[in-house]
Amino acid sequence: MDKLVLSQDGSHTIISERFGVSYHSKFGSIQETQTVFIDAGLDYIVSRGYRDINILEMGFGTGLNALMTYQSIKGIKINYHTLEAYPILEAQYSELNYPTVLSLSETQTKDFLKMHKAPSGAKISLSECFDFTKHIIKIEDFSTFEKFDIIYYDAFAPTSQEELWTPELMAKLYEMCNSGAVLVTYCAKGSFKRALRSAGFTVEALDGPEGKREMTRGKVI
Repeated sequence: MDKLVLSQDGSHTIISERFGVSYHSKFGSIQETQTVFIDAGLDYIVSRGYRDINILEMGFGTGLNALMTYQSIKGIKINYHTLEAYPILEAQYSELNYPTVLSLSETQTKDFLKMHKAPSGAKISLSECFDFTKHIIKIEDFSTFEKFDIIYYDAFAPTSQEELWTPELMAKLYEMCNSGAVLVTYCAKGSFKRALRSAGFTVEALDGPEGKREMTRGKVI
């Protein structure tokens, strides 16, 4: 069974029994999400003047990226789609300490649980500024007519799931992007950067979260 553990910033992560890796950095789940996805993704796009933002997340996992995005809404509207092939169990997500560590309100805590309980493909409005749709599907099988401004790419590392970091898959994601979109991820592997470039992304190396020297942002010019 997957194992719930504390990362170094006091927030939970989960060790996947199926893949043998953790859902978040051992140096801190929250600090990783903040650096990789909020700072380099959401805040970057907002700083460029976007106020109505479509986000696609690859790897819902513990729900932390979606939760911290929901928490970050100030004067913007977000349409959030997330993909997850192997949802965690209620016994696991109900024990996550994010509501305490992030000082969530009662409403925010209930909304976090709604994200986990949401049926596949059903859009739910958690507020007038945040629509959420979870797709229980592998990314290889996912298709949509929507175009996205941000892609949170939070798949397990290439050493665990090499098939999720290929040029073919990056090309598929590129076609889902609006002009000016960004793809952000913790991964900085050379072969992945080459896959992004071959798909059409302009690749930018950024300082990584604690415990990781570098991360990656791909841009659609």
